[in-house]
Amino acid sequence: MHQKTAENIPPVVLSPVYVFLDFDGVTHPWGEAEDFRCLPLLESVLREYPETRVIIASDWRTLFSLQKLSARFSEDLRARVIDCSPTIFPRTPNELYGLREREARQWLERRAPGAEWLAVDDAPGNWPTRARLVLTDFKQGFTDEDAGRMRRLLEAFRSGAFKAPEAAV
Repeated sequence: MHQKTAENIPPVVLSPVYVFLDFDGVTHPWGEAEDFRCLPLLESVLREYPETRVIIASDWRTLFSLQKLSARFSEDLRARVIDCSPTIFPRTPNELYGLREREARQWLERRAPGAEWLAVDDAPGNWPTRARLVLTDFKQGFTDEDAGRMRRLLEAFRSGAFKAPEAAV
């Protein structure tokens, strides 16, 4: 009989969870210095969940390269900032609602069909699927309360307990 020991137990492989990340109102309060003062707290959550991969969903993606954007992160996390979401240009004002989520779903469809995902953003109109949204207060940026919500979502993904109604976008 074979006994399971630490040496012969295969490592648990966690499926990636994609984090669609806004900057203004998340990594720093909106309208204040763009000093990324809230990013260390967000990074601490990412470190606890090695399965997370960051996709930049911020409008900053239209101004700066992925290399420049990922340089904002601590060195140990830069390799997990893997891409920017595509940009969809709305033709009418009605197409603005849910725009970021449509961009995220387009990215997921092309790069990681069926994968788990969440968004961290300060604009609820960007994300109709509220169950997957960590909504920050644009005046504060990412807080301890937001970190708790993000951890709960990531734990639900890990355990398989996450069941979200999918929004029509």
